[in-house]
Amino acid sequence: MLRPSAEPMAVIGAGSWGTALAIQLAREGHPTQLWGRDGVQLEAMRRARRNLRYLPDAEFPDALQIADGLRRALEAARDALIAVPSHAFRATLESLEPFLGPDARIAWATKGFEIATGLLPHQIAHEVLGARPGAVLSGPTFAKEVGLGLPTAMTVASRDERFAKELARSLSGPNFRAYTQTDIMGVEVGGAVKNVIAIGSGIADGMGFGANTRVALITRGLAEMMRLGVKLGAARETFMGLAGLGDLVLTCTDDQSRNRRFGMALGRGQSLNEAADAIHQVVEGLPAARAVCAVAQRLAVDMPICQEVYRVTHEGKPVQAAVQALMGREMRSEAE
Repeated sequence: MLRPSAEPMAVIGAGSWGTALAIQLAREGHPTQLWGRDGVQLEAMRRARRNLRYLPDAEFPDALQIADGLRRALEAARDALIAVPSHAFRATLESLEPFLGPDARIAWATKGFEIATGLLPHQIAHEVLGARPGAVLSGPTFAKEVGLGLPTAMTVASRDERFAKELARSLSGPNFRAYTQTDIMGVEVGGAVKNVIAIGSGIADGMGFGANTRVALITRGLAEMMRLGVKLGAARETFMGLAGLGDLVLTCTDDQSRNRRFGMALGRGQSLNEAADAIHQVVEGLPAARAVCAVAQRLAVDMPICQEVYRVTHEGKPVQAAVQALMGREMRSEAE
C-alpha cells in the first residue's frame, strides 16, 4: 500500500545494493524506478520480479518497477539515489546530469576515494552537479539482509538537514531505521577506509590467526580511519557511530563481506587473480587501498595497516612479510 505522501524515487544502479535499496523504498510505499546499464539484466529482472543474479530470494514489491531508460527513471522522481561502485560514480553523475530537474536532489550509497583525484563522492558530486542538495547513505548493512527485510540501521548524512531527514523517513520502516548526520566527510571517510581494513582482517583469518588478531586489526584500523578523517576535517565522534565503527566491525567479521572473503583467500595462499575471480563481484577494497594510501601520503597521515594491504594487493608483497612489518613496528603510545 502506498503512503498518501509517498514521493516517487529513482534508484540508479541495479547491482545488489541498488536493488536492495530500491526494494526498501518500494516496501515503504514509494513508487520506485530502478535502472542500470545492463539492458539484458534489466529485462531479466523485469520478467522475474527479482534480481536473480544478486538477490534471488528478494521479491520485488508492487511499487518497484524496472525503468525503460535513464531519462524515464529520472523524470518520474524528484530524488535520485545512486548505488554504483566508486570507479563509476563520476561517469554516472555525468550521464544523469542532463536529465535532472532544477529542484532534483541526489543521494548515493557509493563508498571510496576517486583514484585519479583523491576526492570523496560528495566532492565529486559538487564538481559535476554544482551546489545541488546531496546526501550519502552508509553504515553496517549487507544488501541481502536489507532485501529480505531483516532489521537494519544505517546513517544518512547531508549538510542539508531537511534532505537528510526526508530521505531517512523515506527509507525507514518497521525493520529499517535510518539516523541522520551532518558530518558527510566523516561518514564518507569511514566508508572508504573500512573496506581496506576488512581485506587485512580477512588475510589474518585466512592465515589462521585468532580472534585476538582480528580485534587488534579492527581497533587499530579504527585509529587509522579516525586519523585520516580528522585530518580531512571530520568530527572524531562520527567514527564511533554506525558509519565508522559499526560498518568496520561488520565488514571485518562477517563472511558476507566481499572484502573479507577476498582477504581470506589471499591469506590461504591464493593469488590476487584467483581470489578476485572467486568473489564474482567488485571488491571495493582493492581500488580503495590505492586511493586511501595516496591520500594518506599526501596528508602525511600514518596508516600502517592500509599501507601493508596496499603493498600486498598492488605491489605483490607476501602476506607473511606484511604481518612481520606490522608486528615489527616501533613501540608507541596507543593514543598516537
